Amino acid sequence: MEKRLLTALIAAMLTAFAGTAAAQTYDELPTINPTATYTTEDGEEESEEYTGNAPLLGRFEANPENVGDYTASYEWRFTVDTDDEPYLIRYEQDTEYTFTQAGTHNIVLYATFVNGNDTVAYTQDYWAERGPLRVSVSESRLEMPNAFSPNGDGINDIYQAKTNYQSIVEFKATIFNRWGQKLYEWDDPAGGWDGTYKGKDVAQGVYFVVVKARGADGRKYNIRRDVNLLRGYTESTGSVAE
Repeated sequence: MEKRLLTALIAAMLTAFAGTAAAQTYDELPTINPTATYTTEDGEEESEEYTGNAPLLGRFEANPENVGDYTASYEWRFTVDTDDEPYLIRYEQDTEYTFTQAGTHNIVLYATFVNGNDTVAYTQDYWAERGPLRVSVSESRLEMPNAFSPNGDGINDIYQAKTNYQSIVEFKATIFNRWGQKLYEWDDPAGGWDGTYKGKDVAQGVYFVVVKARGADGRKYNIRRDVNLLRGYTESTGSVAE
């Protein structure tokens, strides 16, 4: 009787151990948790769905866990909503990409882990259930003002693109005087002209700006316009000081 009880106890213990080992093996299969982080003027923002302006830098990380003795391979695929085939494929665990094309971009990671005859794969079925990482790049916009007042009051002291510009991926602006002499140029829409030439203030009057730019949506900008430099203009009174 005692022998039978001992045998039954041993069998129960072995069954429990086998179940625990199986659960442990299952829990330790390789996994991924892809994330996207975008660099903006305000810092970095992690998001599975993000809307921003080009050029927009994104960092994509696989975040694998429980890889152990498995050999991992990665394939990041970038597509736009209007296409079925990727326009970019990257074969690395983590990758970065600067978006310069307007539209909605879908990003997925196909990851495969192999250990002998054991294969764990995260491919089409995984993303069909989860949904891709998505980033929408806005259409372009660019406007240049016709006046500025570099009088040191901290208001409208710099001649630059209007602050509502977006998704501009190429930019060059040049300032000329009325005789066609080049006074200043800059290649960043966030930059601008402070109303000086070779370190000295230019006279109040009318100047000329030529801007050539391209948007993320392919739109080309060729802007030519007068620039009124109102050095004596005071924002608080809305008048020009004599």
